[in-house]
Amino acid sequence: MFNWNDLNSFIALSRCSKLTLASKKLKIEPTTIARRISRLEKGLKTDLFFKSKNGYSLTEMGHSLLKHAERIESGIFNINDEFMKENPNLTGKVSISVGEGLGVEVFTKYLNKLFLEFPEIEIELLADSRLRSLANRETDILISLSRPKKGRLISWKLCDYYVNLYGSLSYLQLSPKITDLKDLQEHKFISYVDELIELPELNYFDEINDNLNVIFRSNSLRSQYLAIKNGLGLGLIHSFIALKDDSLKVVLANCINIKREYWINIHENSFQFKRIKAVSSFLVDIMKKEKISFLNNQI
Repeated sequence: MFNWNDLNSFIALSRCSKLTLASKKLKIEPTTIARRISRLEKGLKTDLFFKSKNGYSLTEMGHSLLKHAERIESGIFNINDEFMKENPNLTGKVSISVGEGLGVEVFTKYLNKLFLEFPEIEIELLADSRLRSLANRETDILISLSRPKKGRLISWKLCDYYVNLYGSLSYLQLSPKITDLKDLQEHKFISYVDELIELPELNYFDEINDNLNVIFRSNSLRSQYLAIKNGLGLGLIHSFIALKDDSLKVVLANCINIKREYWINIHENSFQFKRIKAVSSFLVDIMKKEKISFLNNQI
């Protein structure tokens, strides 16, 4: 007989790969998760994980068990949804998974207005580039850079946005002149940490040149922006962020003008909840207000 707590710990560890991260997700001690995994493995008479210095990865039997465990998880979510959907009140938590640029630079400006409109709702803003699962309830609302091809999702396009190459006025004054793409070889660059890019749409530099002199990498768009602003080098920044800063100047606008999309996605089981539907409508209204800045590219 399987224990749901054991299976839930198994699912969490398979997704997080580390005991410490899985324990934070489930809000229990790492030793408790380890004990539950050990109990599962003993009951099944097989190893479910390979263990290495980088964390835990599933064995073949682990992958097999995960398929069954996720079906059970989905059934539990559906039961929960069925009994909660009659609650008409706009209360409870809504989590939004969104890239740092849009989440920090745009959405946070409107939080006061959101809480005035929905005072009983709690917002959890997950502002990073990690790809979270709506089906597994890792987030309620997912802002993606393309329309997901799989899943029972309700999706619609929010807008286009542009990414351009920028440098600070101070950096450009002291550095070699830039008139075409080959001049970029003489400059320093700020970029993402390649190994942490989960989304192909974030590989902006692939559209320019993969042999540039990158001297500073960060998984934080905000830290990249500040490094560029402080004259460390050139970098690719969302135009709706850079256009608000007079200390930044666009470089090679006619050559480098990268276009991307924002999509809002909600699992169809979650769309029945009024709080999630209300927050998603609020986000759509924000984007309508901000649309002029998103469409204002540098060409």
